[in-house]
Order: sequence, then C-alpha cells, then structure tokens
Amino acid sequence: MSASSWNNKFHNHARSNSLPSKPHPLILQCNEHLARLGANDTISSSLLRQNLSSLLDLQECIEKLVQLPLTQEALLQERQEKWVDDLLDGSLRLLDACTATKDALLHTKECTRELQSTIRRRRGGEVELAVEVKKFLTSRKVVRKAIFKALENLKGNNNANKGNLAITNYKDYQTMALVNLLKEAEVVTFSIFESLLNFFSGSTQAKRISSWALVSKLMHNKRVATGYAQGADENEFAKVDAALQLFAFNMSTKSNDDISDLQKKLENLGTCIQDLEEGLESLFRRLIKIRVALLNILNH
Repeated sequence: MSASSWNNKFHNHARSNSLPSKPHPLILQCNEHLARLGANDTISSSLLRQNLSSLLDLQECIEKLVQLPLTQEALLQERQEKWVDDLLDGSLRLLDACTATKDALLHTKECTRELQSTIRRRRGGEVELAVEVKKFLTSRKVVRKAIFKALENLKGNNNANKGNLAITNYKDYQTMALVNLLKEAEVVTFSIFESLLNFFSGSTQAKRISSWALVSKLMHNKRVATGYAQGADENEFAKVDAALQLFAFNMSTKSNDDISDLQKKLENLGTCIQDLEEGLESLFRRLIKIRVALLNILNH
C-alpha cells in the first residue's frame, strides 16, 4: 500500500475520533522515502544503488523516529503487545537478510579478484587461466545455492509481513501511524534485499547462458557470443557468468581481444560490487543502531 493511502486512512481515522489530523513530521518524512522505493520491472546496478541510498535515508529517518519521546513512551506502554514483539523480531530478521546479502556479494568479490589477478599475471598460460575460470564458475554455483536459500527465507518473511499490513485500531493515533509505518518499511526493506539477491545470482540469464554456451561449443561461431552480449541486460553478474561459460567452452580459440573483453567485464563487475558493498555496509550499521535503540528502550 502506498504512503498516500496510509495517510488517507490515518486522516479518516483521526477525524472520526477527534484526534490530531496529521502524523508526526518524521512519519511523513519516512513516507516520502517509502514513496521513492516503488517497484520497478527493470533492475540494474544503477537502480539498485539508488534504492540502497533511498533505503538508507529511510532507515536513518526511522532511527530518529525511534528516538522520539512519544515513540519510546508508546513502546514502553505497549511492550506486552504483539506489535512490539513483531517489531523486535523483524529487526533481527532484517539484520539476518542483510548479512546473507553481504555474504553473497563478498564471496563473488573474492572470486572476481582472484580471476583478475590470474589474467593480469598470465604466467601460468592458458592452463592456469582455465583452472581459475572453472574455479570461478564453481564458486558461483555455490553462491547461487546460498542465494536461492536466502530468497526462500525472504519470501516467507515478506509474505507474512504483507499479511499484517492492515490498519489496526490503537488507543493512540500516533501509535497507529508509527506501527503501520514500521510494518511497511520492513516489507519494503525485505523487497530490496530480494532484488539485490536476484541481481547477484544473475538468475534471469542462467538458462539462456547454458543454451548459448552449448550452441557455441557446437558451432564455434563468435556471432553467438556477440548476439548474446547485445541482448543482455545491465546485470554485470549475468554478463560475467555468460562470458566465462563461453570462455570455458572455447578456451583454445581465445584471442587477446577476447581476454581484454573479459577483463573489461570483470572490471565493471568489480566496480558494481564495490558500490553495492559500501551501500550494504552502511545499511547494516544503521539496522544495528535501530535494533540496539529498540532493545535499550524496552530494557529500560
């Protein structure tokens, strides 16, 4: 549900009970950040970086909201209520999801660096390069398996959260606005992690990579690889996966130009990983601060 829909429902509820007509300014500010995190069918590294930045702004706003006296009072007064337990459990699940996302990125980063180092040295010739390419592809299979497991967990969490997004009648209008905002923010954050994990897996290209690689092996035709590259999206992970599978099938026919092209794709992937890693690390620290703040309030 959009931020404007929440505000309309809040407004109608408030008027019927002669309560304040507007949520706290920080809640309105958080809703503005939520509005910037709308769904997009086309996922690219630039969009993911933008979403991470907007998500960080949202979580920073939530941290300020949690520190407000009115929020702390609501948490203390209703510490026995289910929504407080849900909020604490959700903060832990978000940290777990962020950790899984960071781990998937870090593993690919390490493999990418090793392969880049081998290509630069080239002392072991084609044999060493072939070994590193196969090692990278094997590592990516391991990463994908972990990613798909993390995605299953995320989908379960998100589906459960979406089912709890109904407006609830609380004694206090501001508490109602706060609770529903935090629920929606949790759902959106899980969705961003899901988008990131799907992007890291390169799963949208996985089946096509395998098919094109087999055709390339049979036909030994460079036009196959060129045609695939032109049809690929902006997913740097998928592009490297595809290039390496084609590379592995045609190792003996690779020219210096082919190797240079592979190096360029690996460099682009490295830059993408660096940017997303920094965003995820900042987000992780922010999520820790929010959870610590919640625990401090409730253990006061």
